[in-house]
Amino acid sequence: MTTEERPPGGGAGEPVRVMVVDDHPMWRDAVARDLAEAGFAVVATAGDGPQAVRRARATRPDVLVLDLNLPGLPGARVCQEVAGEDGPRVLVLSASGEHADVLEAVKAGATGYLVKSAGTEELIDAVHRTARGDAVFTPGLAGLVLGEYRRLAAGPEPTRGKPDAPRLTARETEVLRLVAKGLSYKQIAERLVISHRTVQNHVQNTLGKLQLHNRVELVRYAIEAGLDDEGDGEGRPGTAR
Repeated sequence: MTTEERPPGGGAGEPVRVMVVDDHPMWRDAVARDLAEAGFAVVATAGDGPQAVRRARATRPDVLVLDLNLPGLPGARVCQEVAGEDGPRVLVLSASGEHADVLEAVKAGATGYLVKSAGTEELIDAVHRTARGDAVFTPGLAGLVLGEYRRLAAGPEPTRGKPDAPRLTARETEVLRLVAKGLSYKQIAERLVISHRTVQNHVQNTLGKLQLHNRVELVRYAIEAGLDDEGDGEGRPGTAR
């Protein structure tokens, strides 16, 4: 089961399992306390990189709230080690808003990125959304990530025009276009008047067809295919007419 498929929490009615990683004990304990009071199950905390990797593998949280500046192993490396098909979704919570740090975290597999100036309610909402598979970013950073994908899409080996591009259904293409524009699954469901679960199913089917692993890779593919443009995308490679 991939991270896109895994439902938040252990099942119906169970709280989202969260792990908090930060090298400052007071900050780490405060974040863990706020999340526990909000109804999350805080299954572990860690203060350095190696400890974070060990405890994440042992406790299998749904969401890893991760600082980047860690002793022993940088946060981006921790993300690379634990995120993946059967690992947690990673929400970076960092004091840094530097573009290089944001892009490094996303390339390492992070689902979202918040700076530590975010309020408690914003953090709680971000953890909920991360557990659902939404990409969550501090305002201004989402555009940076999309802009980087556009830059990469203009590189020497774009996927546009490849003859073996998979064909998606009209609905899958429609959902993919909205994903590329940065809409959350909830927003897509409201826009298309379908259920949140149906959106997730379309995304999962698309991931399988395109042989991708997560929403970050999906956004990059969609931008490379030009699906973030305002046009309807008819006739583009990989889409159904």
